[in-house]
Amino acid sequence: MHGGNVFVISAPSGAGKSSLIQALCKLDSQIQVSISHTTRKIRTGEIEGVDYFFISHKKFKTMQQEQKFLELAQVYDNFYGTNKNTIKKTLTKGKDIILEIDWQGARQIRKLIPEAILIYILPPSLPELEKRLKLRNTDSEEAIQKRLNLAIEDISHAEEFDFIVTNDNFNVALQELYSIILVHRLNS
Repeated sequence: MHGGNVFVISAPSGAGKSSLIQALCKLDSQIQVSISHTTRKIRTGEIEGVDYFFISHKKFKTMQQEQKFLELAQVYDNFYGTNKNTIKKTLTKGKDIILEIDWQGARQIRKLIPEAILIYILPPSLPELEKRLKLRNTDSEEAIQKRLNLAIEDISHAEEFDFIVTNDNFNVALQELYSIILVHRLNS
């Protein structure tokens, strides 16, 4: 039995990353998603300890000082971090773990875990990305425009990843992601 693989999946907000990851976990019980800590406010429908661990800025800084994070990043006006112990426990059980983090965190993981597989999810286009962000109905128009502007910067880092999957057709993108995971599982 292998010790499990680390997969990093990044994308601009609205590209469908979370939906694809949820579908992957339903396909395969050997895949687990790392639950990050964040200082951002909980959104409607999110569950504490399932989507994120929602903590205060003060608690985040304390955890940072105690070096409890494998990686951390500031995204928009909030902080996100991956707890080291979560990753160790999952890999020890022989499960593959997905870190759903941004390109900044992916860079940090690449340095700390060179064998990690980095996958970037692209939206089919910026107009489609804007449409998806509006359909989520979670952000103001101002916040959507900010996310779109940041998406351009975010997408410019896609070439740093091992694989790029375009989420134009959800089922095709899901199969491509799953194929990447299966191939790497067989090679480990």
